[in-house]
Amino acid sequence: MRGWWQEFAGLVLPVDCAGCGAVRVLVCAECRDALSGAGEGPVRPSPRPAGLPVVRAAAVYEGAVRSLLLAHKERGALPLAGVLGAALAVAVAGGAGCGGASGPGGVSGPGGVSGPGGAGEVALVPVPSARRQVRARGHDPARRIALAAAGRLRRAGVRARVAPVLGLRRAVADQAGLGARQRRENLAGALAVRRGARAFLPDGTRIVLVDDLVTTGATLAEAARAVRAAGLVTGPGAALRAAVVAAPADSFRRIERVPRV
Repeated sequence: MRGWWQEFAGLVLPVDCAGCGAVRVLVCAECRDALSGAGEGPVRPSPRPAGLPVVRAAAVYEGAVRSLLLAHKERGALPLAGVLGAALAVAVAGGAGCGGASGPGGVSGPGGVSGPGGAGEVALVPVPSARRQVRARGHDPARRIALAAAGRLRRAGVRARVAPVLGLRRAVADQAGLGARQRRENLAGALAVRRGARAFLPDGTRIVLVDDLVTTGATLAEAARAVRAAGLVTGPGAALRAAVVAAPADSFRRIERVPRV
């Protein structure tokens, strides 16, 4: 009920831009540009946790991008899922190898994803939130953004869907304030693939783990461990990938890029 009311209120009541405060607009043009995916690329936390798959991010976690993500996750600004999901779609397409060549990773940003993609279906597997967090927030941020991203990809001709096959099998502490090592210890063995996941992820499915943000990489590394342990990464050339809306700026700078000629 809370989630329904937040959605309704966000659509009908006057709002200011959640990124910069510009009046009477959900997301202003400048803040949309920050999520355009123009800077999309691979990111790598340092130190890199063992088992972390290749991760791609659509934007740097700072300024307006940070404000938009926090407004969606912590303040229940549910209509922001659309613009955040569009940015996530850019990172997913870049990592999963779907789309054409009109922009970073073969996509053209939140205005549209160039498709169709390659052979096989793309399954977006969101990192789950703890039940207490979902109750407190009134929604599951990563899953909501993943649904928006999958819809954007499908409209571009990419066979994409959300496969919420991961769940928490034990309680974990709040990650806020924990360092990289503490986060890894906190999450070790905490995630598992739900029974019957194989029906959702048949052989040949390109699995992309998705979340709104990557910082230390501990959460995505644990999600990857659970998916691999369940034997879901199969088939010739199969590779597990991950995509997020945003990552810290220094994660982007640690990637060596080959200059274009």
